[in-house]
Amino acid sequence: MASDPQPSSEQLARYLEQRGELTKPWNLQMLRLQKLKEAKDSMDHEEYIATIQEAHADLMRLGAFCKGREAEVFGGAYVPSEQLEPHPGSAEDR
Repeated sequence: MASDPQPSSEQLARYLEQRGELTKPWNLQMLRLQKLKEAKDSMDHEEYIATIQEAHADLMRLGAFCKGREAEVFGGAYVPSEQLEPHPGSAEDR
């Protein structure tokens, strides 16, 4: 059974732009990996491996950024950090 083909980087970028989600870092990472996949045949093997390693490192940093903030980052529900007191923009904020 053949799997569904993945969209091209151009199609993916257009889709994300239409939905207003092109600025979300995980979507940018997905677009970056698709573009890299498309460019693989035209790249030197060492350059490709180095670029994949760089993308992996960025993805791991993104995971650390999202840890503990899942509701805010993925669900849109802002939960202030316990270190931020008072809530930024509130009347108590200096």
